[in-house]
Amino acid sequence: MSLSPSTEGFDLGSSADQDRVRQLADQLADVPETELRQIGSDDDAGISLRLASKLALSRQALRRSSWTGRLGVVFGMWGEQRRLRPRSRENPAGEDSLHTKLDQLDWLFQGTAVDWHLYPTDDGDPDDSAAVAERRAATHRLADHVTVLRLSEAVPAESGPLRHLASVDDSRKGGAVVLGATRALEDGCDAIVMTDADNSVNLGQAGLLVDPFSRGTEVAIGDRKHPEAILVKAEARWGPGIVVLRHMQRMVGRALFSRGLRDTQAAFKLYGRAALTDILDDPSTYGFAFDSDWLYGAIAGGHSIETVPFAFVDSFEESASLAQGPMTTWESLLRGLVAAARARGVDHDEEMAAVVDDHASAGELERVVREVPRELQHAGDEELGKPELMSPQQLRAWLETLR
Repeated sequence: MSLSPSTEGFDLGSSADQDRVRQLADQLADVPETELRQIGSDDDAGISLRLASKLALSRQALRRSSWTGRLGVVFGMWGEQRRLRPRSRENPAGEDSLHTKLDQLDWLFQGTAVDWHLYPTDDGDPDDSAAVAERRAATHRLADHVTVLRLSEAVPAESGPLRHLASVDDSRKGGAVVLGATRALEDGCDAIVMTDADNSVNLGQAGLLVDPFSRGTEVAIGDRKHPEAILVKAEARWGPGIVVLRHMQRMVGRALFSRGLRDTQAAFKLYGRAALTDILDDPSTYGFAFDSDWLYGAIAGGHSIETVPFAFVDSFEESASLAQGPMTTWESLLRGLVAAARARGVDHDEEMAAVVDDHASAGELERVVREVPRELQHAGDEELGKPELMSPQQLRAWLETLR
């Protein structure tokens, strides 16, 4: 078939744009896989057509797998009340994200025997995202596919995966996702897909994760750094010194990065029941580093992991990491990564972990991201994390000059 390149933009909050991508994917339904991959890699094809190619690949993969299990889709919510609602003059940041996710999953799984369910989970949001999600779910024809959860109703807990979480205020997304995953397992789900509350990830791509799982891979991880991935970023969120934080992250997390798991924070992952059971037996962090903790748990349990390229369109303005403070996010991420590595007993650079202990406060990180040490000024992404590039001792000495 012949399709003209799409040159129009793509708006995450536009229902018309979301519908157009699915319509394009329907037109691509019978296009061979090799051609779909070429479309996805063609920068001149336009973002809508490229996104549609990923959806078409996802649907083809799902049909090929013939998987018939129960899938739970989990996402945490904090400060999401605007993105959960539709776009309007009064709500310019609206994405109608809950309805959008339901429509995407319905499109993907129509005509299959897959049983799916959505678990939006409030992470202690003072503005009560859960109430908004409940109201939005009630107005959708697939309301019976949604169970809204509140972390505040589950902690403190005397036993189970949340027993180490003293208060909802101590969670940074991780507690909500743990609760959602736990409920999904209790409801008989064979696997869960973890995503974000916004529309950055089109869940019509979930077949790309189900495919390797159906072939025996227990954990499938979305990778935005893969050559075949589609990554649309809004604007740079951080200062030039973000390379310092990534260098620290990769050195501490070398058990992950040495396995090619470079995109640890991507909100597009599938975990099978066996891996989840091991991971949730004893979580080490409920902060933003929970992604790494889960991967550490999967590795420690001997579960197979596969990476999958996918499309990601950044939803920037309402990001919880910005609302809570970018360096507060990075403090939670780095300290949680160290805590997870130690608790899981996985290989990590202990000297760099000690640097994190001493220097990863939000206030100090605010100064760090404004500067770039000489050793990292021309470092490529693939070089970050290598001690020969900048050792923990060198980094510590440089950090001391910023105090």
